[in-house]
Amino acid sequence: MPPDEVFIGSIDQGTTSTRFFIYDRAARPVGSHQIEFTQFYPQSGWVEHDPMEILESVRLCIAKAVDKATAAGHNVDSGLKAIGLTNQRETTVIWSKSRLSSLQCHRLDGRSYQFPLQSLFLIRECELFTLIKCVSGVISILFLFRKLEKELPGEKTHFLQTCGLPISTYFSALKVLWLLDNVDAVKEAVKIGDALFGTIDTWLIWNLTGGKENGLHVTDVSNASRTMLMNLKTLDWDETILDTLGIPAEILPKIVSNAEIIGNISKGWPIPGIPIAGCLGDQHAAMVGQGCRKGGAKSTFGTGAFILLNTGEEIVKSNHGLLSTLAYKLGPKAPTNYALEGSIAIAGAAVQWLRDSLGIIKSASEIEELASQVDTCGGITRFTNKSHIARAVLESMCFQVKDVLDSMHKDVGDKGEAKNAKGEFLLRVDGGATVNNLLMQIQADLLGTPVARPADIETTVRGAAYAAGLAIGIWTEKDIFSSGEEMDKPTIFRPVVDQEARKKKVDSWRKAVSRTFDLADLSL
Repeated sequence: MPPDEVFIGSIDQGTTSTRFFIYDRAARPVGSHQIEFTQFYPQSGWVEHDPMEILESVRLCIAKAVDKATAAGHNVDSGLKAIGLTNQRETTVIWSKSRLSSLQCHRLDGRSYQFPLQSLFLIRECELFTLIKCVSGVISILFLFRKLEKELPGEKTHFLQTCGLPISTYFSALKVLWLLDNVDAVKEAVKIGDALFGTIDTWLIWNLTGGKENGLHVTDVSNASRTMLMNLKTLDWDETILDTLGIPAEILPKIVSNAEIIGNISKGWPIPGIPIAGCLGDQHAAMVGQGCRKGGAKSTFGTGAFILLNTGEEIVKSNHGLLSTLAYKLGPKAPTNYALEGSIAIAGAAVQWLRDSLGIIKSASEIEELASQVDTCGGITRFTNKSHIARAVLESMCFQVKDVLDSMHKDVGDKGEAKNAKGEFLLRVDGGATVNNLLMQIQADLLGTPVARPADIETTVRGAAYAAGLAIGIWTEKDIFSSGEEMDKPTIFRPVVDQEARKKKVDSWRKAVSRTFDLADLSL
């Protein structure tokens, strides 16, 4: 190993799998490992995860990735300088700080804004680790949501000016409230001062730094911004919100920046003594991985799609239903960057629907070739074939991303957009679906602006590595954000349709959407 060779690790803890990547000084991956963990489905619309299994998946991924990098000739044992962490957001865990057990892990996935919502319930009583099915959970948490809407003067926007978020089962606050009201183990632990609350990042950091043996109880500003409990201006837990909701401040973690040394990994883990120096929620990590400064935007195409636009140091209130949130804060004394966020419930999931429910394709990779056989999706007639349906699926993703971006542009205005030397707004993309070149070209054509896909589309895990490397001086902000471009050269997709054709397609899309209003009533 060259004397100046150093490595940065990065944990990516997602909703279906855990990954650990090791990067060299040039931000090239030299080793990685991924493990899927169990999805429990006790009843329709519910999914359960085991927090201890998630913890073990992190342990195994770290060990395996180090082994692979070592086998490839890299001396990671002496060269690894720090790790970063990125995670699924909003998932709520409450656990006992005096014993290694999780009282409750709870996730309500409200990204579809439809009911029933997906739920994670895992209750651990004492050391028995008994799994309890909570049948009434969805009904009662929705009742709690409606109750708050009616009781608070501002209804669902009551806390919007403070935390940037509407009252919703999507965010952590209502999940904590439900747990406090409905789970005896949680109520008792809170009463005796033995309960700790956190999102997945907090749960992992507490365990990585010692657990019940002086583990650190912290979260970062990006994950905290998604709880509905943090004041966007002060970057601290808001006392008024806590008092209004009746959530005790004592169970909340300390809030830190996205790039600072949080603590060292404890004995018993594969890489003891290594500092945890970066922590971000997954979408925020992708912004860093994509080098999105003020005015820059990224869209992550996964099961759904998440679009964020960096608004700089200004909190922009949306007039189009978008969320005001935190982008990142890369150091305790670094400026805070904010963002507008919009999401699409169904993106890659529509491709899975074609494969698993309709049987039109056998694998997700087949959709590009199939959709390429036609130039338009047309309407449903006897002429319609599976190629038209495949193309319609791809176009639907791109139209929705355009709708979100159009709303963002209206909220921030021309001065809020970053443009290149040619005066073009550039959308940065990442996520598994972006390997589809046709999808990317359709997106560029509908936007009328270029789409940039990085050579390494794993921007989320790389963003967490950047934050950690920045905190210990391996990289500078200039390295990460140099001229607003990624360290590696992206593939640029430029629009090839004219403005008239683009307008015609968009008008047709909007007309089609308007005609679907209230169609759900027909199924009754």
